Amino acid sequence: MIKLSLLTAAAILATASVAAAGSLGRPCTSEPQSTWLAMEALQSKVEALGYQVRNAKLKNACGEFYVTDKSGARVELFVDPTNGSVVGRQ
Repeated sequence: MIKLSLLTAAAILATASVAAAGSLGRPCTSEPQSTWLAMEALQSKVEALGYQVRNAKLKNACGEFYVTDKSGARVELFVDPTNGSVVGRQ
């Protein structure tokens, strides 16, 4: 019975990890949308950090930027839409 419970718990954790893998899993800010920067301004801030932006969107109070870094690696950045700071990287 304990072995079955451990397997069930492991399966639940694996499913939760896969579900959160595509996003930061939490908002980047709790500030109202009226205080957010325009997408163009956010993109300029990301590019100023040395990234080449391939695609960008706003989702769950986060700017999600799909970028290429200086070494050519593809990266997903999560950006606070109120100030353009990077709050997560995947």
